[in-house]
Amino acid sequence: MMTAVAERRAESGVAVSPSRVAVRRRRRFRPGVWLLSILALVLAVMWAFPVYWMVNSSMLSSVTLEVATPTFFPIGGSLKNFERVLTPSFFAALGVSVGVTLLSVAVCLVFAFLASIAISRFRFRGRVSFIVTILLIQMLPAEGLFIAQYKMMSAMGLLSNVFGLSILYVAAVVPFTIWMLRGFVVGVPAELEEAAMIDGLSRTQAFMRITLPLLAPGLVASGVFAFLQCWNEFTVALVIMENNRTLPLWLRGFVQQSATQAIDWGQVMAASAIVAIPVIIFFVIVQGRMTSGLVAGAVKG
Repeated sequence: MMTAVAERRAESGVAVSPSRVAVRRRRRFRPGVWLLSILALVLAVMWAFPVYWMVNSSMLSSVTLEVATPTFFPIGGSLKNFERVLTPSFFAALGVSVGVTLLSVAVCLVFAFLASIAISRFRFRGRVSFIVTILLIQMLPAEGLFIAQYKMMSAMGLLSNVFGLSILYVAAVVPFTIWMLRGFVVGVPAELEEAAMIDGLSRTQAFMRITLPLLAPGLVASGVFAFLQCWNEFTVALVIMENNRTLPLWLRGFVQQSATQAIDWGQVMAASAIVAIPVIIFFVIVQGRMTSGLVAGAVKG
């Protein structure tokens, strides 16, 4: 049915494009859409406000933060808290966290990618048992493994060692990463590889040229998950790393002051902001590559 205006124009002999009528219909006021948009905006503000408050507080002095009336804008603030935080201990902890995270993510993606291909593309004995084992491992509480992990690392001489902590991180993250990548692999039809093999490519060439570009978004998404898990992990590092500290352990040092010394919350917030910066940079870089991976996969598929 046409709108009232369209009907009057039709009666007067003026031609009305059907596309214009459809656009006018879409522009009608929809209360449900507006309510959902307002709800989404409120949730976005609630999510972003703690991040803003962290950055805002990092520029204020400890005296200003201890006042009962909150300061919502860093008027008259400075970067002195960041200067005090950037000490040699920070750079030492940064090196440990970067080394552990990069090593863990690289090893985790390799193992998870090969395992996801195996359980999705091939039928072998013990396949179902392997999948069930992955699910059961996810149900184990991390706290119940601390004693066994400590004794194992101690026996291997890997306490306070980047390689030892990376082993535990890979073991903790790889099961979920396998399950996550399996969904992406299943979503890529095997017929694409078969068609490429009919055109003269080998199985390896078909996989590298056809399937792998389509799986690039899944690898990126899994890498982001593994990166966040390893970068922010605290409890396992607290048990294993007796001397070398990761950034979460280093950050805890700002809160654990002596009984006679007050906590400088400005420095705590500045340290928290600095720890979050590498995650933001990593996500910005990966977000662009994720989009390019989707486009490349669509073109080659």
